[in-house]
Amino acid sequence: MKRFKLTLIFAFIAAVVFTSCEEDFDTINIDPNNPTTLPSHLLLPSAVRQFQNTNYSTFVGGDFAGWAGQLAKVQYNDEQRYIPRESVIAATWSNTFAISISDADQMYKLGSDEGNNNIMGAAKVLQAWGYAFLSDLYGNVPFSEAMMVGEGEFTPAYDEQEAVYDGVLAMLDEAMSLLGTGGTIDATSDILYSGDVDNWKRFAASLKFRVLMRISGKRSVGGELQTLVDSQLLFESNDQEAKLNYLSAAPSANPFYESIVFGTRGEWKVNEQMVDLLTNNNDPRLPIYVQPNGDGEYRGKPSGIEGLPNDDYNYDNVSAIGLFYLRPESPGYFLSYAELQFLMAEAAQKGLIGGSASDFFTEGIRASLEFNQVDSESAAVYLASNPARLATDNNTALAQIGNEKWKAIFCQGVEAWTEQRRTGYPILPPAIDGVFNEIPSRYTYPAIEASINKESYEAAVASQGADLLTTKMWWNK
Repeated sequence: MKRFKLTLIFAFIAAVVFTSCEEDFDTINIDPNNPTTLPSHLLLPSAVRQFQNTNYSTFVGGDFAGWAGQLAKVQYNDEQRYIPRESVIAATWSNTFAISISDADQMYKLGSDEGNNNIMGAAKVLQAWGYAFLSDLYGNVPFSEAMMVGEGEFTPAYDEQEAVYDGVLAMLDEAMSLLGTGGTIDATSDILYSGDVDNWKRFAASLKFRVLMRISGKRSVGGELQTLVDSQLLFESNDQEAKLNYLSAAPSANPFYESIVFGTRGEWKVNEQMVDLLTNNNDPRLPIYVQPNGDGEYRGKPSGIEGLPNDDYNYDNVSAIGLFYLRPESPGYFLSYAELQFLMAEAAQKGLIGGSASDFFTEGIRASLEFNQVDSESAAVYLASNPARLATDNNTALAQIGNEKWKAIFCQGVEAWTEQRRTGYPILPPAIDGVFNEIPSRYTYPAIEASINKESYEAAVASQGADLLTTKMWWNK
């Protein structure tokens, strides 16, 4: 009898539990710690930080700054001799596509579901920056099919670089049409602008100006540039520029600090091209950009050279990067106000926009001096000097603009290399002991692309040219 009662009790409990499970199955199987939908703004900080962690990695930004004549290495010098690491080439490609652009793409879709136009606009700005960044490194890249990989497309086509730029410009136009038309950007998630939608719109407009200038040698862009100037949406001060302010400790500090200071990787030093130009111009940024060497002198090193360190170039006798740029909080730039002013100076000098090229040029220098905390007296002296006054001769003026812009974007390795490729300024010698006798024009594609995406890879090479470091960009042919 006792056993029979127990059997009835278990049967009753089982029936109740089974019925309950049927009725509440969906509720019970939802993990509160892993929600099925994510608020769109939570993807913003990861996209921003990953972009700049890639851009400012010493093996990306630091080594590209070597190709740009800003930095040089006294050991582990293959990259400076134009032998980049395959692992870095592949990681730059995959991190930008699979993390940063993918997060921004997902943020846009979630923002659309939420009806949040502002977060959608910010997402488009970040996607545009990422695709332009990749195309400037590799040339033709996946664009129209890039985000279809998660939808079953595992071999995305590579779009022509011109088409990528058209797509980037369309993204920025869409971003500007969305920003300010509804929704919010959460201030705690927005590690660029703390939720300031107006500054996101300025970022979009200023980035469009840069993109148009990059292709200005291939098509007529004066009307579009002037429209941006007339819109009054471009950056108007250092306070509005697009930069990630890093934090004071690893792993959220500037990658240069984390590698060179915290990681004691002191082989990254200052290039003699930078030291010489600063010294010859009596530039007050010299002690900010450059530390004295062991003998108390400012001494740079030329790019390249096998067998380092040696008696001529070593850790002690070559100047290190200035402490101001090795701070953990040193910002990671998407686009600075100073660079924009130099781009506007170039555009005005070439007759692409109205206004005074000299005024834009002077403002670019002033903004750079302000960021670098040059005292007012030294700044005034430099601004009154010949190197900081724009010449009347067109070619000389363009060289001045290019040289001053190059100095102003110190330690922005990818951008410094890209603008030197585009403008030819400053005029730089190729690396000593380089494996070829010219500054590289691009990164090669990740080696794995030739196998896992063979058809698309081969089509890109057939269109663009051989998969070599010396193959020119579409905008630079």
